[in-house]
Amino acid sequence: MGFSAEQIDTSRAHPARMYDYFLGGQDNYEVDREAAERIMRLLPDIEMAARENRGFLRRATRAVARRGIGQIIDVGTGIPTSPNTHEIARAVNPDVRVAYVDNDPIVSTYAGAKLVNDGNAAFALADLRDPKAVLDSPAVARLIDFGQPVALLLVAILHFVDDASDPAGIVRALTEPLAPGSVLVLSHGTMDFHDSERIDQVREVYADSTANLTPRPLSEIAAYFDGFDLIDPPGLVQPPFWQPDAPVPDDPMLRGLGFYCGVGVKR
Repeated sequence: MGFSAEQIDTSRAHPARMYDYFLGGQDNYEVDREAAERIMRLLPDIEMAARENRGFLRRATRAVARRGIGQIIDVGTGIPTSPNTHEIARAVNPDVRVAYVDNDPIVSTYAGAKLVNDGNAAFALADLRDPKAVLDSPAVARLIDFGQPVALLLVAILHFVDDASDPAGIVRALTEPLAPGSVLVLSHGTMDFHDSERIDQVREVYADSTANLTPRPLSEIAAYFDGFDLIDPPGLVQPPFWQPDAPVPDDPMLRGLGFYCGVGVKR
């Protein structure tokens, strides 16, 4: 699973490494930090949004494990940030199997040390925009039984898929093989809470990185759950309000975070 330094592009910012910086991580480069700082000047709440999105991932993963689902495909896992998906799930069920998928070689490099060394976890270097490559990857083939319910995690990843790549079609292709009772865990950036001029400037920053940003409105994000019943309450909401562990403070910044998230159960 090793990659040479020459195979890792450090000439352009990468969204996964920028996200790591937003979370306070150190697995990033100067080009990532510079781009992230530009975003932070435009969106002062972006660090809070990243933390709250990570909190949603933790709570949703626990909920998946409590439903008795023992296998997870985490697509767009990004730079490992403890606790990782397998650590969260195994605190509920030690036998949960997790297949991680990402298209960044640097994530693959870190995966060997931080994600797959506990057994019953594997990593696939594959691109979300090629669902067949994801589903046919050795990691998924070895760990996932599609005859049983699966949890598919698409957390903070689909807004890096532009409209021309048909993100709704990608979701359909990834969820079609899933057995009834499977779960879709999804979060997605939105422009619903910020002015369009500022969002356009944010998109310009990402246009200089390795992936464009396409935030979407609530109606488009809700459509990804076609064929799934949203767990309601809370439905499709901003991250702090998805089954919080404690009462959410009455903070206007929390209500202005540019993310929607939800968990749906396949009919």
